[in-house]
Amino acid sequence: MVPSRSSARQSTSGSPSSIPPSPTGPGPANERLVGEALSPYRGEVVIATKFNLLFDENGKAQGQVSRPEQVRSAAEGSLRRLGVDTLDLYYLHRVNPQVPIEDIAGAVADLVSEGKVRHFGMSEAAAATIRRAHAVQPVTAVQSEYSLWWRRPEEEVLATCEELGIGFVPYSPLGKGFLTGKIDETTAFADNDIRTTIPRFSAPARRANHALVEKVTAIAARKGATPGQIALAWLLAQKPWIVPIPGTRKIDRLQENLAAADIELTSTDLDEIEAAVATVAIQGARYPEHLERATNL
Repeated sequence: MVPSRSSARQSTSGSPSSIPPSPTGPGPANERLVGEALSPYRGEVVIATKFNLLFDENGKAQGQVSRPEQVRSAAEGSLRRLGVDTLDLYYLHRVNPQVPIEDIAGAVADLVSEGKVRHFGMSEAAAATIRRAHAVQPVTAVQSEYSLWWRRPEEEVLATCEELGIGFVPYSPLGKGFLTGKIDETTAFADNDIRTTIPRFSAPARRANHALVEKVTAIAARKGATPGQIALAWLLAQKPWIVPIPGTRKIDRLQENLAAADIELTSTDLDEIEAAVATVAIQGARYPEHLERATNL
């Protein structure tokens, strides 16, 4: 999955070549790459992508896309870049407090009725906002950060999803790599790595938070698994409708992540994990303040 994230199947309504250019600019290059990579497999895969960012002619994000006409233009741009006729799952990347969520959901509902979108998703939305959107256009999936070291969705969002029959898709299920045990206070990040801006990844915070990794690693050793696999298996054990999306650039890591689905955590294992996690007070915010303000709206 990628920020105009991909992973739904195409339908037969309309032709991508007939879609007019999007005034929101060329959009993220990843949609073009995904469209090209998946072109031999059309009809065999499911494609999910996101909308909410306005791009300039160089593909740089310039603001939010939330007005109904912008939502339509963004969808048509995604269809064109991906080379498909239908977006199977269309996520609102972030809630825009300046635009009523009912208007945004209504714009997606129009796209659904036209066959350009199959399902509506939301990301990092608060429970009340999810309910309001769902009343206009049923929400199929909610994507938000959720892991052993970030559990805010447990406060309200998970219960709302269960009540309304909405799937939940945790991103950063491995804590942006930290829960794999491959990162410590000495790890150097590239200048363009978002973790350089995240308080939770400051050297002092990493030093303090490593206590969590040590506890997960000990449990993993007893299960014949890696700490990352335990972190993923824990998420999979929470609810059958929770499906994490770990990211990776390496085949061996992909294989490791997939193998987590074969790990069975007993109730005793889950209790042990909860008890271990409860002893660690995680240090540092998960986002800089300006990014955190854009979530849970």
